[in-house]
Amino acid sequence: MMTLYSGTTCPYSHRCRIVLFEKGMDFEVIDVDLSGRAEDIATINPYGKVPVLVERDLILYEANIINEYIDERFPHPQLMPPDPVLRGRTRLFLHRFEQELYRHVDVLELGTAKTLDKSRAAIRDNLTQLSQILTKQKFLMGDDLSMLDVAMAPLLWRLDKYGIVMPKEAAPMMKYAERMFSRQGFIDALTSAERAMRK
Repeated sequence: MMTLYSGTTCPYSHRCRIVLFEKGMDFEVIDVDLSGRAEDIATINPYGKVPVLVERDLILYEANIINEYIDERFPHPQLMPPDPVLRGRTRLFLHRFEQELYRHVDVLELGTAKTLDKSRAAIRDNLTQLSQILTKQKFLMGDDLSMLDVAMAPLLWRLDKYGIVMPKEAAPMMKYAERMFSRQGFIDALTSAERAMRK
């Protein structure tokens, strides 16, 4: 059985939980409070961070690496495209999400008042630009759920928590967010602390 060491409100852990629930597989989630057990995690992840996936003698960390492994190990439903070109594009988009969106999440979690507004604006503007894609298709890669949607959903869930107000131009993104939030895999992946982030 796979074991995921997961942060209660960690958006990266949330991504891995979504993949596990979408796959409908047998797994265990161990909730980790890094403020109290960072040294325990450091024994399996040298960076002392979650998420960490353990399966027998395999230990993986970093959300994108964990999620690709789960997707290859349990291919139904497939979240990474089978075509190498599309898979390459998906990986590039995931990298862009880290650089253009999630690096600002880290600031919003730990930053100072001066840096918060800049990070909020960067996320808002990037999401507004991406929302154009969703005027013509149901998900970020087309008509099927993909790893891009898995990466996007936890951020969209936290917009209120981070104080990010989306403009009218981002209406397609916000409709997409509601579609994502209504998926059973997404609902099942939420911790009680994450449920409390939105009223």
